[in-house]
Amino acid sequence: MKSSTSQVTAYSILMSISIVHLLNDSIQSVIPAIFPILQESLKLSFTQIGWIAFTLNITASMFQPLIGLYTDAKPKPFLLPIGVVFSLLGMIVLAFALDFWQIIVAVILIGIGSSVLHPEASRVAYLAAGPRRGLAQSIFQTGGNIGQALAPLFTALIFVPLGQFGIIWFTFAALIAIFVQVYVARWYGSYIKKQTVKTKKVIEKKNRLSKSMITYAIGILIMLLFSKFVYTASMTGFYAFYLMDKYDISTGHAQLFIFVLLAAGALGTFVGGPMADWLGRRNMIWFSILGTAPFSLLLPYANLFWSIILCFFIGFILLSGFSVIVVYAQELLPGKVGTVSGLFFGLAFGLGGLGSVVLGTLADHTSITFIMKICAYLPLIGLLAVFLPKDAELRMQPANIKAAG
Repeated sequence: MKSSTSQVTAYSILMSISIVHLLNDSIQSVIPAIFPILQESLKLSFTQIGWIAFTLNITASMFQPLIGLYTDAKPKPFLLPIGVVFSLLGMIVLAFALDFWQIIVAVILIGIGSSVLHPEASRVAYLAAGPRRGLAQSIFQTGGNIGQALAPLFTALIFVPLGQFGIIWFTFAALIAIFVQVYVARWYGSYIKKQTVKTKKVIEKKNRLSKSMITYAIGILIMLLFSKFVYTASMTGFYAFYLMDKYDISTGHAQLFIFVLLAAGALGTFVGGPMADWLGRRNMIWFSILGTAPFSLLLPYANLFWSIILCFFIGFILLSGFSVIVVYAQELLPGKVGTVSGLFFGLAFGLGGLGSVVLGTLADHTSITFIMKICAYLPLIGLLAVFLPKDAELRMQPANIKAAG
């Protein structure tokens, strides 16, 4: 028997964590968005830019699975506002940074903030979802994608005229996020308390899939994440440089293309969950990555007009599947919501960061054009999705009954 708390979708909580995700990811996405400004003001190489992105992402990649594993055993609601405090400190350091190493310190602090937010907020989305897990994860993820999409606009409207110090304005975003997280943490704590004091019968469930098949499926999902997030890193970190080099356009103009890509991604993320309910989760995962390939392969050869059209389709299709991948993985490993969320968000950051270092170094030794042409083939890895277990195979079967509480 399900508790009443699990039957009702808590939309106010879902919207709250979506807003915080928007604020957090807009803060985090400022870093790649201001790469052209930092490169000019601090005389950074593409390799150093790659290392900045790598440090941000690898910090989140390392800590997120550990936090998810720890909070699966011992939920800590007030980690949510504490995490944003680290992001606030990171933005202050970044606004005043005078050299490469100070920027590294700033992005480590911001990475720690994201490490706390993603697994814990994803767990809150799971708890607040009721029967609508796909929709709940889409609402949560959409906030993050909108935040990412806003960063190029902030660059064009704030950082180009104000420079690096304009980052200080984002401390207000962090302060708002802290207050919202306090509200969410109180709901989260109340939910946990109700579940702890309530004694009930729990039907344990086990997956129909064997452990080897689950491991095999997780391996495929990791390869799909590699395809998705290394390609995304190539676009958010280097595509503006490609446009500026090839078409001799301004930084602000180039950032508009990244905005279209990420804004379309936010739309794709929002509809991804409902589409998965209609098409099936495995089919949606397949479509979200492999479906990007025709557009990514055309992009390096398109003019400015068609480039912005292609960016829209790439963003919409590519980013429509990440929330579905998270829910699919949660169903592969039931009872480990925090661990799965931390692992997959961590991998997303880590793979994107590692890709940034490799691509930045390669760009210094070849060219930005070469990078964009090579990365265009990454979505073809989406063919591996055909080997994922079908949705019906993820359905749970009863194992035994025990007392809980």
